[in-house]
Amino acid sequence: MSRRRRHLAPVTEAVWEVLDEQAARRLRGSLAARRLVDFSGPLGYGHPGVALGRVAALPEPAEGVVARRREVRPMVELEVRCALALEELAVVDRGGADPDLGALDEAAGRIALAEDRLVFHGLPEAGIVGILPGSPHSPVELAGDAASFPKAVAKAVGQLERAGVEGPYGVALSPQLHASLLQASEHGGYPVLEHVRLVTQGPVVPAAALEGAVVLSLRGGDFELQVGEDLGLGYVAHDDQRVHLLLDELLTFSNHGPEAAVVIGGR
Repeated sequence: MSRRRRHLAPVTEAVWEVLDEQAARRLRGSLAARRLVDFSGPLGYGHPGVALGRVAALPEPAEGVVARRREVRPMVELEVRCALALEELAVVDRGGADPDLGALDEAAGRIALAEDRLVFHGLPEAGIVGILPGSPHSPVELAGDAASFPKAVAKAVGQLERAGVEGPYGVALSPQLHASLLQASEHGGYPVLEHVRLVTQGPVVPAAALEGAVVLSLRGGDFELQVGEDLGLGYVAHDDQRVHLLLDELLTFSNHGPEAAVVIGGR
């Protein structure tokens, strides 16, 4: 029996295909950190955690016997639930192309935000140090004018280069800041966003989990998202009107090289 119990849901395979595609479409547009950090997995739902290579002393179990506990960063389960009207799902089986899947779309957006917050801001309760709080560099000030953003990015890149952190580099930034860059141009009409890409030689990614921005190296080995079981849909329960679904994943994040990121606009 599948852990996500999809076979128990009162929906057809055709409906599951539509639901999977809708969730994947929203997740592709919302997951920002995955476009900038290393990805490992899926490692399996039973994967307990990530070895840290460190040990903690334990009381002697017998005279002259040393005992140590190996340190592990545990995996984190993320789950969000939603309910969809069975009548709307029947639209798919009748050949319709526009069922109302707004609740699923909203749920996918929420779990994507949770994953990005875990990567960018960390989760101390799970031993996770995020990219922003982990950076040892002084944050670069962010002026209000979008046209000045390339200068801030160039300053951040300069900090990374002086620290011996090679490029190319990527930028994650708030959706509001990304929208302003899309509309802005420098003297002569050159798009600001293209200038940023020229400075970093990498992607510029909007991230709802951010209020400012962060520049980070894409050389590899610094930031790693480790996934036990990747995002997927499962069945919870149903009544005569609605089916209740969940969207979940198992993951943790390792900040191997905190020096490979510079925050713009504060943490």
